[in-house]
Amino acid sequence: MTARLLLIEDDLSLTELIRYNLEQEGFAVTVTTDGEDGLAQALEMPPDLIILDWMLPSLSGIEICRRLRRAPATANVPVIMLTARAEEADRVRGLDTGADDYLTKPFSPRELIARIHAILRRIRPALAGQSLHFDSIVLDATSHKVTRDGAPVHLGPTEFRLLRHFMEHPGRVFSREQLLDAVWGHDVYVELRTVDVHIRRLRKALNRSGGKDVIRTVRAAGYALDANT
Repeated sequence: MTARLLLIEDDLSLTELIRYNLEQEGFAVTVTTDGEDGLAQALEMPPDLIILDWMLPSLSGIEICRRLRRAPATANVPVIMLTARAEEADRVRGLDTGADDYLTKPFSPRELIARIHAILRRIRPALAGQSLHFDSIVLDATSHKVTRDGAPVHLGPTEFRLLRHFMEHPGRVFSREQLLDAVWGHDVYVELRTVDVHIRRLRKALNRSGGKDVIRTVRAAGYALDANT
């Protein structure tokens, strides 16, 4: 699974250096040099990780981070803060605002990539090619296999992506619109009721052997993966 990264940085030469190295590493990278635009992009389609410069035109990185943490859609999106500020007080301020990591300029692309991989392994294990576990369900993101209580669960491609998304965010309620963006893609037109069809298929496959239903329907809100349904 390719991780989607959003880079918000106004230094054009640094931006190109970071973009090139991240794309060589296999990441999908979106770049913006403006703070307001970066915040809007993050809220509209949350990436897997944000690389955020402290000093930006129109809106500072600190304020962007603060707003990201307040918004439900981006509250858990990891943020790596980039800055020329090397003082301990500045690092503490950045981390207190909600940044997951802090990198002082100048830095090497290899160090940034190592930090990204470390965060993704910790927060989004499927992006690092590892297995996801929830209750008795195991999803192997590399082999595209799912088991429940040790027995194979046969899923179509869309149901697999739905389950993976739920298992990456257990307990979180997703609206049909959010699931469409995350699973089908932001630029693909699919009717909302299509989500319900694939949720039913996923439920049927997971519960084929008589297991409890772990997909919770939240009236007027959407769906969540919940072992206590």
